[in-house]
Amino acid sequence: MTLKSISQHRHSTLRRALLSSLVAITLSSTCQITFAANEHGPKIAKAPKLILVLVVDGLPNEQVQRYRHQFGEGGFKRLMEQGAWYGNAHQAHGVTVTAVGHSAVLTGAYPYQHGIIGNSWFDPNTSSSVYCTEDTQHTYIGTETKASDGTSPANLKVSTVGDELRYATGNQSKVLTVSGKDRGAILLAGKTGTAYMLMKKTGGFASSTYYMNQHPAWHTTFHANKPQDRFYGKQWTTMLPEAAYHGDAHDDLVAPANSSSSKRFPYTYDSASGKPDAEYYEKLFTGPYVDELTLDFARAAIDGEQLGNNPAGVTDVLGVSLSSHDYVNHTWGPESKMSHDHLQRLDRLLAKFLSDVDKKVGLDNTLVVLTADHGFANVPEFSKSIKRDANRLDGSKISSALNQHLTEKFGVEKLVRKWSAPYVFFDYSKAEAKGISRADLENTAARFMMSYNGIAATYTRTQFENGQLPNDRISRLMQRAWHKQLSGDLTVVVKPYWYFGSTNSGTSHGTPYTYDTNVPLIIMGKPWIKAGAYGQYAEVMDIAPTLSHLLRIRLPSGSEGRVLTETLK
Repeated sequence: MTLKSISQHRHSTLRRALLSSLVAITLSSTCQITFAANEHGPKIAKAPKLILVLVVDGLPNEQVQRYRHQFGEGGFKRLMEQGAWYGNAHQAHGVTVTAVGHSAVLTGAYPYQHGIIGNSWFDPNTSSSVYCTEDTQHTYIGTETKASDGTSPANLKVSTVGDELRYATGNQSKVLTVSGKDRGAILLAGKTGTAYMLMKKTGGFASSTYYMNQHPAWHTTFHANKPQDRFYGKQWTTMLPEAAYHGDAHDDLVAPANSSSSKRFPYTYDSASGKPDAEYYEKLFTGPYVDELTLDFARAAIDGEQLGNNPAGVTDVLGVSLSSHDYVNHTWGPESKMSHDHLQRLDRLLAKFLSDVDKKVGLDNTLVVLTADHGFANVPEFSKSIKRDANRLDGSKISSALNQHLTEKFGVEKLVRKWSAPYVFFDYSKAEAKGISRADLENTAARFMMSYNGIAATYTRTQFENGQLPNDRISRLMQRAWHKQLSGDLTVVVKPYWYFGSTNSGTSHGTPYTYDTNVPLIIMGKPWIKAGAYGQYAEVMDIAPTLSHLLRIRLPSGSEGRVLTETLK
C-alpha cells in the first residue's frame, strides 16, 4: 500500500469513526426517541408517544377466533384489522399461570431467568410459601396490608422494557400500570415503573410504599365519589340476543346445581350487609365491572400523569391488565355462556377506551399491544361430554400417597417436604443420611407418580440440571419454566384436559398444552406496523425485543425473544 493510499484509508476510517460517534451521540441525546426524516430516502416514523400494553388475564386465543364475528367495530375487531395479529402465538413456557405470563410480556424472558416460577412457591431454605410479588419491607398506601400481599417487584430478577426506556431517557419516560390483581400490575411495571392495584377490601386502587409515600392528587380525585360503589345492586345478564349464545356449553354442565359454581345468569352484585363492602367488592371481580373500573382508572392516569403527552417529549408506557376474564373462566369455563358474554362486554369496553386514547393522545401516536398471560382448559364435565379423557387431580392426596410409598420403599418418613403444583420438594438431607442417593429417590418417586391415571410426564432435578430431557415440545417448555434455585425436585405434568384441583366445579390452567399456551398477540400502530393476519409462530416473549427495537433502546436483561420484523414498516 502506498503512502497516499494509507493516508486515504486513515482519513476514511476517521470519517467513519466520527460519523459513528455522531450517530451514537444523536441517539443518546434524543431518546425522546424522535427519529429524523431522511432527506434523500423514505421518512422514518417518529417514536410512539405512548406504548399501551393490554393484557387480558386468562384469554385463550381460540375464544377470540370463535367469537370474532360478534365483536363491535372499535375493540378486538379494530385491533385485528388495523394491527398485526398472530393466530399462532404462545406463552412459551410450561407453567402457564398469571404471574409467569405477566412477567414474560415486557421482559422477553423465560421463568428460568426472570425468577417468577408461579403465583407462589415453596422456599426450601425457609420452609415457607413465597408469594410472587410479596415484599414485607413495603405496604399498601392507606390500606391494610397482609404479610403475603403483593407490594413490590423484588422477586423479579430481570429488567423490563419500561426499565430500559427510563434508563435511556434519564427517567423522564413515565411507566404506569394498573390491574385488578397486584401481580398483574407489579410485574408489568418492572423495577422503576409505578403500579396500582385494586384493593378487594375497599374497591379502590392503591399503590405501595415501594413506589411512593403518598398518592398523587389525581388519584384522590378519582376516588372522591367512590366510583366502585356505582355497580351495587346491578345484575349481569346476557347482552346479545339469546340466539347468539347457541353452541355454548349448557349451564347444567358448567354450573350444576350441586356445585360450588352453581350461580347462573342473572348474577347480582350485592352483599349480605345491604351496602357496598368487602363481600361486594370481591364479587365484582367475576364479571365486567372490575374491568370497567380498571379502564376508568387508566383514563384518569392518562390525564393525571399526562401519559402520551410527556413534557420532556419522550415515550411513556401504560400497562393495563384486565383481570376479570380469568375469574369468569375459572368459575364457568371458556365454553360457557358467561365467558362468551363477558368477552363481548370486554370488547365494547376496549372500544370505548381506545376511542378515548385516540382523543387524548392519538392512536397514530400510540403503539398498542394486546396479549394474554395464559389460556384455559375446558371444564372437565364439558370435556367428558364430548368424549375427552378429562378430570381433576387432588395434588395433596397424591403427595400424601407418594410420601407413604417412599416410606415403605426406603424406611424413612416424610421424604416429601412439600407439594406445590406442579413441583414436589424432597428432603435430600434426610435421604442422604440413610444412604439413599438423590437419583434413586427421584426416580422412585417419578415411577410412582407415573402410575397415577391423569399423569403424563415427570422430570427430575437431575434431568434438568444435566440436560437429560427428551427432545420434544413439552420437555422444552418445562425446562424453560424450571429455575434451579427456586423450582422443585420433581416436576409433574398432567395429561391433556386434566388439571390439579380439589373443587367439584370450574376449571383452571397451568399446563404446557396449547389450550393454555396459545394466546392472542396483536400489535397495532399505523406508522410502525404492517396490518395483517400472520400465521408465523410467535411468542409473547417476542413483544419486549420488538418494542425495544422500535424504541432504539437496550434489550431487557433476560430477553430471548425475536424482533417480529415481518410486521415492521
